[in-house]
Amino acid sequence: MNENLKTVVVIPCYNEEQTIGKVVKDFKKELPEAEIFVMNNRSTDKSAELAESAGARVMWVERKGKGSVVREIFRKIDADIYVMADGDDACPAEAVHELMKPVLDGCADMVIGDRHSGGHYREHNVRPFHSFGNSLVSSLVRLCFKSSHDVMSGYRVFNSYIAHNMPILSNEFEVETEMTIYALDRNFNVIDVPYAFRDRPKGSKPKLKTFRDGVKVLKTIFMIIKDYRPLMFFNFFSLIFFVGGIFFGLPVLREFAASGRATLTSSAVLATGLIIISALSFFCGLILDTIVLHHKKQNEIELLHFMANIRKNSNV
Repeated sequence: MNENLKTVVVIPCYNEEQTIGKVVKDFKKELPEAEIFVMNNRSTDKSAELAESAGARVMWVERKGKGSVVREIFRKIDADIYVMADGDDACPAEAVHELMKPVLDGCADMVIGDRHSGGHYREHNVRPFHSFGNSLVSSLVRLCFKSSHDVMSGYRVFNSYIAHNMPILSNEFEVETEMTIYALDRNFNVIDVPYAFRDRPKGSKPKLKTFRDGVKVLKTIFMIIKDYRPLMFFNFFSLIFFVGGIFFGLPVLREFAASGRATLTSSAVLATGLIIISALSFFCGLILDTIVLHHKKQNEIELLHFMANIRKNSNV
């Protein structure tokens, strides 16, 4: 590990007393020079005490949810390299060197631990609906952003450019999806590195609820596509309204062409309304797409200034 770079390991934690001590010790063994932070998110068990006794620095996050934890990480912890791993011992510490290498080499801004390659995740994950949800979310991201990543993975390594230039709006488990989509949309270098996913030990209960959290992730994707891909979003609805307008309008046009009269008044009014809404939706998408493009340019300029300041300070 480059001694000139400050590396931290950040571990979101909510009632993980069965595993948190082992997770901290494993990362201390692999990264002895890194500072380890356990972000205790309103745990009601002995997670905080066990993490502290294992050598971690415990930070308390009062607002519940993993998104709130990540927001606190970005606001309060300053480092060059961030390693983020779950506290349930599903993210093997021995894989951290492979995940860190592309970031240390300057080849990536964010490395996502890929649970799916090699079948490890499918072998250990016995919840079929959860696997289906992961596949659905990944497919939606692939469709909209032309990129395939394990968007819901909690094992990540990223640099300070990500930590200081990524707004976190989610409060709960959908934060990983938000982080991935934001990084892709802002043209950060994001790559996947496979690792051997481990299941929770017996007696350790998962915090994710398949349907509840699945709905939250899909809602987040829906909102992010609206914000980041407004032309695609509004054109989709524009097409639906246009097809509906044609469907109800064709009988009116056929009747008028055959008899010179239009007796299907209701269909004519409905078809006209749908076509107008279709046009409005298209132009809304066009206008919002222009605004988003402007924001991207402004964000790129701000990122360039941030990187210039980092280089300037490193040379002082």
